[in-house]
Amino acid sequence: MKKILLAGKVILGAGLIIIFLSSCKNETKQEDPKEVAEDANEAKFDSIDSKEDDSEFLVDQAEINLAEIEIGKLAQTKSTNPEVKKFGKMLVDEHTKSASEVSALAKAKNFTLPTSLTEDGQEEYKKLNEKSGVDFDKKFADMMIDGHEKAIKKLEEATKDAKDQDVKTWASNNIAGLTAHLEHAKMLKQNLDKK
Repeated sequence: MKKILLAGKVILGAGLIIIFLSSCKNETKQEDPKEVAEDANEAKFDSIDSKEDDSEFLVDQAEINLAEIEIGKLAQTKSTNPEVKKFGKMLVDEHTKSASEVSALAKAKNFTLPTSLTEDGQEEYKKLNEKSGVDFDKKFADMMIDGHEKAIKKLEEATKDAKDQDVKTWASNNIAGLTAHLEHAKMLKQNLDKK
């Protein structure tokens, strides 16, 4: 009888370990909003490569807008430099407008976009938020230069490579605005480097 009880305890214990391990393994990690949007677009346009490429471009633009808006808000609240605060407000205003345009264009083309900050965006935000004072301002200016250079490059590529004329036109129309942001960020960095 003792052997049967002992065997039962061993089996029960092993069962609990298996249940515990499988529940840990099946823990759902929230997916990156960018990946969710890209997967949805890929499923919709699997047989139409041109639409898939254009949808990826708009997903990237949505990701950029979401990050710039959040980083702009952070600059307004965390910086003590009036120029950084002003640049942050401009980012929020102009990227909110851009986000609205991208959303309308994506809706018209039946593309899915991320609606919250992506993992990359969260990582950039976190790195910036760890800084304070002049270090914050300098990191912000560096991020704005790097981010806008990359964004302009994507826009320039889309003006040549996008298959959809509306997407191509939107990209073309937004190069000047982002170039102005880049020049503003470079001037901001020069002023901060003097401090």
